Amino acid sequence: MAGQRVEVDGGIMEGGGQILRVSTALSCLLGLPLRVQKIRAGRSTPGLRPQHLSGLEMVRDLCGGQLEGAEIGSTEIAFTPEKIRGGIHTADTKTAGSVCLLMQVSMPCVLFAASPSELRLKGGTNAEMAPQIDYTMMVFKPIVEKFGFKFNCDIKMRGYYPKGGGEVLVQMSPVKQLSPINLTDRGSVTKIYGRAFVAGVLPFKVAKDMAAAAVRCIRKEIRDLYVNIQPVQEPRDQAFGNGSGIIIVAETSTGCLFAGSALGKRGVNADKVGIEAAEVLLANLRHGGTVDEYLQDQLIIFMALANGISRIKTGPVTLHTQTAIHFAEQLAKAKFTVKKSEDEEDASKDTYIIECEGVGMTNPYL
Repeated sequence: MAGQRVEVDGGIMEGGGQILRVSTALSCLLGLPLRVQKIRAGRSTPGLRPQHLSGLEMVRDLCGGQLEGAEIGSTEIAFTPEKIRGGIHTADTKTAGSVCLLMQVSMPCVLFAASPSELRLKGGTNAEMAPQIDYTMMVFKPIVEKFGFKFNCDIKMRGYYPKGGGEVLVQMSPVKQLSPINLTDRGSVTKIYGRAFVAGVLPFKVAKDMAAAAVRCIRKEIRDLYVNIQPVQEPRDQAFGNGSGIIIVAETSTGCLFAGSALGKRGVNADKVGIEAAEVLLANLRHGGTVDEYLQDQLIIFMALANGISRIKTGPVTLHTQTAIHFAEQLAKAKFTVKKSEDEEDASKDTYIIECEGVGMTNPYL
């Protein structure tokens, strides 16, 4: 069988964990045996890290497949998928590795399982270099559900860098097929809201300062909207370790959602963290797209699997998005086109339409 394996070069384009997530999820869904080589080849710590390993092991468990070469530091794996099963599955990064990235790799798979699934994901909920769980809940969830499915996500415990210790419970039922989406009409911004949080030993004043600085920064540019950012002290029994951060969401008249977020770090002034999140949000509102830069690449795999033509309007196309498109085309044989938006209001902006003819993946078990 090894001769039939799809060969993936893990060192090209984004060259990191994302290639692994997209290719193993598609391998699992399509029943394609896979070999990934040069995993994270260009990174400062090449090869698999604990969070990548737990993601791979989770996909293996979801489909009772076989995984070779899966150990910390390994730069090559081989994966042979079997039937996707529902039921209860646990993945634990044992570190502050992101539960949101575990969700990214597992969610497309369990949509096409034989029965409902419950995923217990353990690690960091609000960690660097990954979406925060609040982003997943406030932005990713409502938009991805437009593909015609629902999921439930319960934050049992929040976990931060470096300890992790967070836990999220995701429940979802399988679907027969995914519907395509058309997100091309941005509308106007109608609401801006968010949360600034502290957990553990950090003083509540830090949350208040982040929120106030973010509000001031947004007001300079958007004067006519009430900006509602709640400072929050995470309850002791719902947060492990110490952490702080902020997420701010803008909602439009057509239901588009954009976010800016930032995490507190030791020695970084709270005002600065609030301003960073506000500036990311404002930048995402300037480009005229219907999704922010973080949602772009997360929607690609769903567009590739959907039954019909999906379109999203974006700002500059990120390397993560280009990478996801490349592997969705290579593995799933979906067809993508990316072209500059031709709408008058986008003429002066860096705005693109990503269009995809999905492969119409059908759940064989329903």
